[in-house]
Amino acid sequence: MSTVVKLKIRSDYIKLYQNKAPLITKESVTNPHELKKEGSIVHLVDTRGAFLAKGYYGNQNKGIGWVLSYNENEKIDFLFFKNRILNAINKRKSFYEDKETTAFRIFNGEGDGIGGLTIDYFDGYYSINWYSEGIYTFKDSVIRVLDEMGEYKAIYEKKRFDTKGQYVEADDFVKGERGEFPIIVKENGMNYAVYLNDGAMVGIFLDQRNVRKAIRDKYAKGKHVLNTFSYTGAFSVAAALGGALKTTSVDLAKRSKSKTIEQFSVNGIDFEQQDIIVMDVFDYFKYANRKNLKFDMVILDPPSFARSKKHTFSTAKDYPGLIKDTISITEKDGIIVASTNNASFGMKKFKGFIEKGFKEMNTSYKIMEEFSLPADFQTNKHFQQGNYLKVLIIKKTS
Repeated sequence: MSTVVKLKIRSDYIKLYQNKAPLITKESVTNPHELKKEGSIVHLVDTRGAFLAKGYYGNQNKGIGWVLSYNENEKIDFLFFKNRILNAINKRKSFYEDKETTAFRIFNGEGDGIGGLTIDYFDGYYSINWYSEGIYTFKDSVIRVLDEMGEYKAIYEKKRFDTKGQYVEADDFVKGERGEFPIIVKENGMNYAVYLNDGAMVGIFLDQRNVRKAIRDKYAKGKHVLNTFSYTGAFSVAAALGGALKTTSVDLAKRSKSKTIEQFSVNGIDFEQQDIIVMDVFDYFKYANRKNLKFDMVILDPPSFARSKKHTFSTAKDYPGLIKDTISITEKDGIIVASTNNASFGMKKFKGFIEKGFKEMNTSYKIMEEFSLPADFQTNKHFQQGNYLKVLIIKKTS
């Protein structure tokens, strides 16, 4: 590796790193201009030059790198990566042993000790997400660890880095035997079609596993269900398998229709008995109000930020309005599944959005359940942004 770069931490940030904050931010450093090559090992030092932590330089939308160790003598080498990854996998033994679930996360970035890197397991296939050029320089060590662990079908990778932190390349086959996609994975006994060769969106968001199970097992039976921002219809599948009378899936993306049909089909559900609509969700709310449509359950899982020809939506600003739109088409005693993956605010603020929406509609509600990330999405208690998922299951009581 290249020469170690000493990054001087501003006096008002020193306590943060003494308290084991894992993210290296540009504003915390007095000499960021000394960073030249991503992947360089950096030492964080205080104003007197005393060691605080070591990590790597890698630009992504969150910061300029990640702390890897608070031990000055710990080497960042193959053994370091091996120990971190094996430790993460040992924590997930129960997932490997669960025959009803064959897709889960085996390594979750800073939650498992290496920010900027996640690894997902899909029934014998590994999918690695690299979030910066910096972490990508350690590719050989990560691949070698997976090789040493034993048999797998193939490894795919997603390079999710450019100047905006968005996804760059599509089919990123690394090694093994190329899969014939879709592969069908199980999640709590439900089937989902997955494509590891088709960009960053593989077909299912693994972090919503517990929410889908709750919808199927507790809330969907006998209900007319609306799934907004439905992507591939994963929530709709869970609702249908849970005994929903009918599901309506709405998403603006043209390919969402064929993707949703496929997810119903791999579960033996007659998709022609379900409604799959390609439309801007906000236009659909207006349409539903005009037609006086009402639903017993509405699922809201919008992207943190979305722009269509007519609308711009940001969860941080617009969630109360989304809740108001939803209340207007939800039956009394109906269920609203409100979700966000926006890392910029916590559960308390999210509950405030819900309260504001209901208050402005002069409607009462009761929170039935709340969910955050599942156990395989290990988080770091010193980095609250990493615990991004917030889901509330709400009953409209008036």
